[in-house]
Amino acid sequence: MSDRSIFWADLAEDLDDPEFLREFVLEAVRIKTVDSIINALDHAREESELTKAELARAMSTEPSTIRRLLSTPKNPTLRTVTEAAAALGFRLTLEPLDEPGREVLTAALTSGRVNDLAGLEAAVEQFDRTPC
Repeated sequence: MSDRSIFWADLAEDLDDPEFLREFVLEAVRIKTVDSIINALDHAREESELTKAELARAMSTEPSTIRRLLSTPKNPTLRTVTEAAAALGFRLTLEPLDEPGREVLTAALTSGRVNDLAGLEAAVEQFDRTPC
């Protein structure tokens, strides 16, 4: 059994609490989404051969804003992320999850229950993908 599987198996009992389940899923999705987007932006910046200061100038913002965004993003604003993406020639879009993951995730969040722990794990892992 992998470390990841052990983690999810140990977590199963806690996920019986509907509020804990919702908080856990939403926080996991938020962290994975932010990490994925920020990593993609930094990769696009490097591919464009722009320094962080040059990207900041392109966005008409302070270099410290870009340093914070790309080094320790806690919860960047959609405005900052959108502007950085535009300056790098990208746009943000919403993408549906694979159908089984979409069903399991939305059911867990709306009902506060999870019947398919492996499916929930797979759905949450879909947020780990780099969008670019």
